[in-house]
Amino acid sequence: MKCSGKKLILNITIFLVAAIFLFAGFSIFVDQAVFVRSGTFYRAKTDEKVIALTFDDGPSPKWTPLILDELKESGVKATFFMIGKYVEKYPDVAKRITAEGHDVGIHTFHHAVLLFSPPGYLEKEIKDTEAVIKDVTGKTTKLFRPPKAWLTAKEKREISGLGYKIILWSLSSKDWVRFHDKQIRRYILNNVRPGDIVLFHDAGGAFKIEGGNRKQTTKTLPRLIEKLREKGYRFVTISELLELDKKQ
Repeated sequence: MKCSGKKLILNITIFLVAAIFLFAGFSIFVDQAVFVRSGTFYRAKTDEKVIALTFDDGPSPKWTPLILDELKESGVKATFFMIGKYVEKYPDVAKRITAEGHDVGIHTFHHAVLLFSPPGYLEKEIKDTEAVIKDVTGKTTKLFRPPKAWLTAKEKREISGLGYKIILWSLSSKDWVRFHDKQIRRYILNNVRPGDIVLFHDAGGAFKIEGGNRKQTTKTLPRLIEKLREKGYRFVTISELLELDKKQ
């Protein structure tokens, strides 16, 4: 009887460990956004070689300025999906983003997963973030990106009904995994298509929202931009990409 109990505990432990490894592997190597793209804008329908670089989870007092430096040096405008509480906490960084001509979007106020959120929560997270962005930068936005990309069809309808455009992506850099900059560049350059939206992060990590290490993201940008230009690509913001998509 004791032996049977120990065997059961061992089997359960093995199962749980295997499940954790499978989930971790899935998160690292599979882009979950592909399963929830319906009803969202994740790439433009165009043959024109345009691409939009986007950054989530900021602003960060450390990494966002370094990323902005690289974008400025390369003459590229990007789109930053910002978390409301960090816009409030680091207003000077948020101001710099818009002052340098970058597009901004909403990434909720607290970065909580919105899947099956209680009534009123979703609207409050979005509108509170829109309000703080307007208060700090003077800019308004109707671009919204959900944390982790996870939304139900009902939530998508609610967001659209509130007048916001749900923005996902077609290429994920997976920079939060801390891949080397060469690996990130190789993946993007091997898979890029006209109209792509590329996901990067200017804050956060695998187990935390604020902070993180974006060294590889910062290193990736100048060489990636150079190589994409060699391929004939030009860089646009999400707002510009939406306008281009409408014309197709």
